[in-house]
Amino acid sequence: VSQTELKKSLEFVVDSCVNNVGVNLNTASPYLLSHISGISASLAKAIADYRVKNGLFKSRADLLKVPRFSDKVFEQSAGFLRIPAGENPLDNTGVHPERYASLEGVAKRTGKKVADFIGSGVSLLKTDKAFAAEVGALTFSDIVKELEKPGRDPREEFVSFNYREDIHEVKDLKPGMMCPGIVTNVTNFGAFVDIGVHQDGLVHISQLSDVFVKDPREVVNPGDKVQVRVVEINLEKNQIALSMKKERSVSDAPSMGTGASSGGGGHGGPRRGAPPPPPPKMQELKNNAFAGLAGLKKNLKA
Repeated sequence: VSQTELKKSLEFVVDSCVNNVGVNLNTASPYLLSHISGISASLAKAIADYRVKNGLFKSRADLLKVPRFSDKVFEQSAGFLRIPAGENPLDNTGVHPERYASLEGVAKRTGKKVADFIGSGVSLLKTDKAFAAEVGALTFSDIVKELEKPGRDPREEFVSFNYREDIHEVKDLKPGMMCPGIVTNVTNFGAFVDIGVHQDGLVHISQLSDVFVKDPREVVNPGDKVQVRVVEINLEKNQIALSMKKERSVSDAPSMGTGASSGGGGHGGPRRGAPPPPPPKMQELKNNAFAGLAGLKKNLKA
């Protein structure tokens, strides 16, 4: 992997995050501040130095006291810098300071305080047609969303993931077990899933769905959380065959030992004196995640 391209991609991710989520002006590191639109690395350090010498910022306007922090930089960056519990409640929202005067005008006209428009009080602003016309429909919509949940984080809530607590190694698995897992890799022949036993299991393309699947990537992608059923375990080879089909469909799935049976008793084995079983069909081998090649050779020689 090109280290230059990797670094460029990582920097892009950080840029996207801080400029969509915003950062706390009083706690953000110089590194994070340097990724805010308009703020260079040297200016980010100047902001941090100002905090050390003068204490926490009380308002966004204080940024203009930082050396080399120009009006142009303020225009570009102010909307992404948050100040919780600051002098102006709007400083903890994504509302840009250039819109403060408009909101203060609405507050004065309606006999309210700007703070009255934050949270549930935003309903008072939603019906103000004059304000909507002044700032424009798109900006009006953005302001309303910001005031409804000041300091909101637009990212979805993180959902923790847990493996089954009763399995830790491959030997703990048994056919029929349902296990939560995370897709780690997708290939042309299926998907590998981590189910928490230090060995990824394979969901063959034929076991990804109850309907025909042409490309595994149409069904799953790396990082997807899935529920899988254990079909078969090969402890000698440390292999796990999994399925995402319904249980009824899995019962007909070919096993890892297709063509490798030595015959004999049991309800599933051939009757004594019966002719030897025919060689496995190519379709059966295609649908088998771990085909028994040794058994196939034996049948072909028979």
